[in-house]
Amino acid sequence: MSKYDIIVLGSGPGGYVTAIRASQLGFKTAVVEKESLGGVCLNWGCIPTKALLKSAQVFEYLKHANDYGLSVKEFDKDFNAVVKRSRGVAEGMSKGVQFLMKKNKIDVIEGFGTLKPGKKVEVEGKEYSADHIIIATGARSRELPSLPQDGKKVIGYREAMTLDKQPKKMIVVGSGAIGVEFAYFYNSMGTDVTIVEFLPNIVPVEDEDVSKQLERSFKKRGIQIMTSSEVTKVDTSGKGVKATVKTSKGEEALEADIILSAVGIKTNIENIGLEDVGIAVDREKILVNNYYQTNIPGYYAIGDVTPGQALAHVASAEGILCVEKIAGMHVEALDYGNIPGCTYASPEIASVGLTEKQAKEKGYDIKVGKFPFSASGKASAAGTKDGFVKVIFDAKYGEWLGCHMIGAGVTDMIAEAVLGRKLETTGHEVLKAVHPHPTMSEAVMEAVADAYGEVIHL
Repeated sequence: MSKYDIIVLGSGPGGYVTAIRASQLGFKTAVVEKESLGGVCLNWGCIPTKALLKSAQVFEYLKHANDYGLSVKEFDKDFNAVVKRSRGVAEGMSKGVQFLMKKNKIDVIEGFGTLKPGKKVEVEGKEYSADHIIIATGARSRELPSLPQDGKKVIGYREAMTLDKQPKKMIVVGSGAIGVEFAYFYNSMGTDVTIVEFLPNIVPVEDEDVSKQLERSFKKRGIQIMTSSEVTKVDTSGKGVKATVKTSKGEEALEADIILSAVGIKTNIENIGLEDVGIAVDREKILVNNYYQTNIPGYYAIGDVTPGQALAHVASAEGILCVEKIAGMHVEALDYGNIPGCTYASPEIASVGLTEKQAKEKGYDIKVGKFPFSASGKASAAGTKDGFVKVIFDAKYGEWLGCHMIGAGVTDMIAEAVLGRKLETTGHEVLKAVHPHPTMSEAVMEAVADAYGEVIHL
């Protein structure tokens, strides 16, 4: 039996990052992976979707070349080539993780891993033991009883990335990050897209102003949006698919080539041996403390399988914190109230902290500032005037309670608010930090100035 200090089950952005940090700290480390290094994120999620979205964005630039004083006489899209490029990007990233495993002297054990009592893992009939076993098995597309996925006419995100033929019509069920990103991509490619959302607003976890702006932007693009609506039945017996949608005004029938189910994720915790070891689970999530220890000593869990936000950067941060605690380092528990969320459609969305509604519900007396990109010189020059930056401060102490952005490139801007909140920056300190001109980031300073009645460019 091979013996390790740490075995990590799963090699997604939680697992492989955890393994690398463990190796850096001097632990003899192994990773168990049943498919491709990098997990869903690198192979079927974060990375390849961004490649698809970039192709869509470039295609849109070509369509609007005249807006920039340019003349492009002939151009077209090759849907299969777009998909192929995306897969190539994913493959390159996965090879990059292979290199990192070798560089950090981490053993990669290929196959499906099952937890065993006594701090052991069984992979393809062979047992491995470790002082510490970290579960990082991630999640997959959730299926609704009313929307069973057949992989052909009713699909999840994985199939949506590798269709061999572009659909003429698509229904996207669910408007979280996955749903709206694919809605944008397929709409840009020329597919007729309808979004069906159960809740009253699309991107329902976002600030209401952001949700309304995205809805306006999407409708302007020709995306149909049905909120407070639910798919109750699907019929795949014909050439395409028929969906019965229950709305506030009654039932409506929709027809499409394909339905994309984007209604959330389901944790990968089945058949990995949790019951055999006695690890506690609640509502499909493995229960852990602030340092990701389960109720059974020597077993830990990070990432999507735990109750925190199901985001790649959260999984990575949890894994690093977990192994640093194992190494005896002084670590602070992760602040889940300061985790940025990003959606990479066009316009992009980025947010951190409390929404305006949440701040009011918590009883804060607040100052709210907002700066539209229509007033930004950089946005006007770039032709990306849709959207705004919105900030929320506690009126009494100046604490930066929340920041919400929608517009071009905002996923690269939100880190300012995350860092500012981590360092307990006040609104006046943000105002005194000189922002470069002309940039999209000036909108953060201007939004803060608006909150304090000092805005210059509005």
